[in-house]
Amino acid sequence: MNDTFTQSAFAGVTVSLIAYMIGTYLKKKFKIGLFNPLLISMAITIVFLLIFNIDYEVYNQGAKYISWFLTPATVCLAIPLYEQVNLLKKNFTAIMLGIISGVITSIMTVFVLGLVMKLEHAEYVTLLPKSITTAIGMGVSEELGGYVTITVAVIIVTGVIGNILADLLFKIFAIKEPIAKGVSLGSSSHAIGTAKAMEIGEIEGAMSSLSIAVAGLITVIAAPIFANLI
Repeated sequence: MNDTFTQSAFAGVTVSLIAYMIGTYLKKKFKIGLFNPLLISMAITIVFLLIFNIDYEVYNQGAKYISWFLTPATVCLAIPLYEQVNLLKKNFTAIMLGIISGVITSIMTVFVLGLVMKLEHAEYVTLLPKSITTAIGMGVSEELGGYVTITVAVIIVTGVIGNILADLLFKIFAIKEPIAKGVSLGSSSHAIGTAKAMEIGEIEGAMSSLSIAVAGLITVIAAPIFANLI
């Protein structure tokens, strides 16, 4: 099977897309938050590689092409924001303060846990970009001396958890304002959270799209400062 994946340039892409389609089908059929398409596709892909004893490096030779679309897809999130630009202007201060609060909360949480769990510097900086989009988080982690592959995994897990728990948390804390929902999802759960925000509504999706970009920029500035604390 390794030979098949080595000879085929798109074998990894095919497996990834099929796994994601299965995840999407299960989510639509059962409508359970735990059945997040990304989470399901990850589990299916891992099981597939283990069963057929396929090396990750061999699989990634084809699957890596998917990551090329990550940055363009993130940029395209500006479209829903443009459609809600008037709403952004009216609530600019509140939105910016909300995003800044989200970033500070994320970084401070990692800092406190780093102290409590006595993490090494490399382990600590690996977790700092956990709440921003992968396209930015990978660069931040690499620049600070973290483990980039683990950073990617942590970012994905953070997004999936935010996607799954969003509705429950909004109900518990009685959050009904669309802007607040969008900002919270975008600043804490990046693109995966934004996918959930877009499911909820157009305003939520637009505000979440903005939050991804701004939270990423703020983290790029703040992470090096906090990185020196441990």
